[in-house]
Amino acid sequence: MAEERSIKLFLDEDPKPFAEFAPPVKFLFDTTKLPDGPHVLRIVARSTNGVEGVRTIPFEVRNGPSITVLGLKPDEVVEDRIPITINAYGSERNDVFMITGSETPKAVPAWVWALLIAFIGFAAFYFTLYWEPLGP
Repeated sequence: MAEERSIKLFLDEDPKPFAEFAPPVKFLFDTTKLPDGPHVLRIVARSTNGVEGVRTIPFEVRNGPSITVLGLKPDEVVEDRIPITINAYGSERNDVFMITGSETPKAVPAWVWALLIAFIGFAAFYFTLYWEPLGP
């Protein structure tokens, strides 16, 4: 007698599967019950002749508010005092929209400054090349 094909889903190091299906399967994975941070989904599939295949998929859950930090990067070497800006905002829905704190302030990118300087330099070059003073 042949065994049934099955797919078992395990989360992190839990020895007990949180779901078991007959293939093919399509389901909605609800991550709202998981804490934020790295997790591993382990899929164990069994064929009709009893051979098992295993696949692990690491993923990260971020259901909480998004946190941005300006002024400090991961593994950065720092000294003295450094200014740090921290902002956290989520997707919760409020009836009143407050504009303050909705966006993280960021500096103008360096490529914008370089483009502006190049444009002004070209304009000055063009002006001096083709400008003729009006004579009497």
